[in-house]
Amino acid sequence: MTGILQHWAGGAALKSTTERFGEVTDPATGQVTRRVVLATEADVDAVVGAAREAFPGWRDTSLARRTQILFAFRELLNARAEELAEIITAEHGKVLSDAAGEVARGQEVVEFACGISHLLKGSATENASTGIDVSSIRQPLGVVGIISPFNFPAMVPMWFFPIAIAAGNTVVLKPSEKVPSAAQWLAELWREAGLPDGVFNVLHGDRIAVDGLLTHPEVRSISFVGSTPIARYVYETGTAHGKRVQALGGAKNHAVVLPDADLDMAADQAINAGFGSAGERCMAISAVVAVGSAGDPLVEKIRERAEGLRTGDGRRGADMGPLVSRAAQERVSSYVDAGAAAGATLVVDGRGVTPDADGEGFFVGPTLFDHVTTDMSIYTDEIFGPVLSVIRVDTYEQAVALINANPYGNGTAIFTNDGGAARRFQYEVEVGMIGINVPVPVPTAYYSFGGWGSSLFGDTHAHGTEGVHFFTRGKVVTSRWIDPARRGPSGVAGGELDLGFPRNV
Repeated sequence: MTGILQHWAGGAALKSTTERFGEVTDPATGQVTRRVVLATEADVDAVVGAAREAFPGWRDTSLARRTQILFAFRELLNARAEELAEIITAEHGKVLSDAAGEVARGQEVVEFACGISHLLKGSATENASTGIDVSSIRQPLGVVGIISPFNFPAMVPMWFFPIAIAAGNTVVLKPSEKVPSAAQWLAELWREAGLPDGVFNVLHGDRIAVDGLLTHPEVRSISFVGSTPIARYVYETGTAHGKRVQALGGAKNHAVVLPDADLDMAADQAINAGFGSAGERCMAISAVVAVGSAGDPLVEKIRERAEGLRTGDGRRGADMGPLVSRAAQERVSSYVDAGAAAGATLVVDGRGVTPDADGEGFFVGPTLFDHVTTDMSIYTDEIFGPVLSVIRVDTYEQAVALINANPYGNGTAIFTNDGGAARRFQYEVEVGMIGINVPVPVPTAYYSFGGWGSSLFGDTHAHGTEGVHFFTRGKVVTSRWIDPARRGPSGVAGGELDLGFPRNV
């Protein structure tokens, strides 16, 4: 891919008025592959305007027709999923198997949205009062904005836009300028599926684009996934401008390993959850809490597996790919420096890894620390890289207290063969998504995704029934229809004027 990537609005590329461009880089080689426009305020108006113009027609399109288009999109995505995975790997760096898994998880939400007719059907009550019927309906919001992160350029947008579109809204997606091509590819796929022009639009850019969506009077809602400081800013700015906002922030996810656990399974899952996608995911396990006698054997098993991982270009069959940018590589390396300086035991050092890749890619290999304490920056901060920390505690109670004291509350897991301990853990731990012998407890699409504490701003999670409610507004209709046989000379029942709610309830 070469050239300049433009916005997508009204079913076609929209040339920007900007003189600012971002560079899109292949993180495995360090080479710039294309440039992307960075929106001006005029660009924001143009793209939002295309969505606003398309809204009345799409809102009035029947549910049957909407779901037909969703099914067509699903079939096209199934047929071409490998193509999208290759785009993700080329711009983000994750290995192809991780990219394919990302597409598959996003497709789950498309499939969920195909059944949205059932979730929009409302309810009705006859004779709630004498001769009075009451019904509820749900209607779309209008133009909705989605601001997505670099680490999941396909899956995270697909948490939101299938439901938004199925419900009758029009969408403006602002992807990360680091990984913009997947969004454009999805826009073209929607067009091929028969989606009317202007229903799905892509706005490229940086903070000007973000602030433009947060403050634009025609944008009714914002869905955001990213770091906690930005999530807080998005929530506060969006709500201050009258928007409905769901802002999913960062995380520090723990995996508690009890002494009775299958330690081989726990070590395998710690590797997958800690180093998958090079640790660049909000559901990564970055802290393993080893309880009692589990510590020494567990660390040794994780070390053996970490040292056996092959780091390199995700298109060459490597186990783990690069980080997304040079800045990310330098930031993660600085955390490894800080952890060693703070006194943690550096069991596996990924800073000097020799990757299977050409050029100067952005690699940090799997890194494992032991004897980490809760005051160290490698524990307190979300590193967003392949750095796994082991914290040792003596008891189950200490493990739960440690998790509950952390400001984040996105995901956590426990590894044990004790059903009573697992049941107690899921009740006592103050986290939004919990895995029992499952390290990355991302729920299926018909449940909702989201954490507690500083991992979520707003009270609405992504996809599932909460997603449907987020992208719709409720109405309640109270109605009375007079039986013609009861009409008097004046045209109303009994010849009396109707001045409001009936007196005979």
